[in-house]
Amino acid sequence: MKNKLISAQEAAEKIKSGSSLMYGGFIGVGTPDAIVDEIVKRAPKELTLIGNDTGKPDKGVSKLIAAGLVKKVIASHIGTNPQTGELMGKGELEVELVPQGSLAEKIRAGGFGLGGVLTPTGLGTDVAAGKQIINVDGKDYILEKALKGDVAIISGSIVDKAGNVYYKGTTRNFCPLVAAAADVVIVYAEKLVEVGEIPPENVMTPGIFVDFIVEGK
Repeated sequence: MKNKLISAQEAAEKIKSGSSLMYGGFIGVGTPDAIVDEIVKRAPKELTLIGNDTGKPDKGVSKLIAAGLVKKVIASHIGTNPQTGELMGKGELEVELVPQGSLAEKIRAGGFGLGGVLTPTGLGTDVAAGKQIINVDGKDYILEKALKGDVAIISGSIVDKAGNVYYKGTTRNFCPLVAAAADVVIVYAEKLVEVGEIPPENVMTPGIFVDFIVEGK
């Protein structure tokens, strides 16, 4: 079995300038702060963030935005991190807002090899601007193209040494989706166990999706 264990510092080295970085969680819950902190230290530039939100001050990916490392954000809302809105208003940060369900489906499509999904959500609004409209059986849909990332960082409540992941409660949000849609996936293990200690029915992200594991302290 491949040894997937690396340090948080080594994890940060996987994120290069210009990379698209996916992340799991909701308002920072499920986003691995230990890895984010190391990315801030390494300071890759011109990152594109793809996730549900931009955390909140001093939590989650908000630290990357505060450090000036991000050029674009693709998220469903930014209200919990005022700095994102401020930078957007000044024209210093590009923000693409996507309805939450559509965002989840775009990432899922990327992870499962689909070109995109058809949805009526956003028809007649700014969400539809510049996007292809497809009529199916007399009803219009927006074609939302699939989203993929270069690297995904997620946090697992229990992770075994093969990379199988169990998420407790709401930490699961978006983690399984981005884990399937990124070229390189790094999980921060709050608790690391031996293979077989997680009951198969409790595995929420199979180890085949996970490239590297950072053991929690």
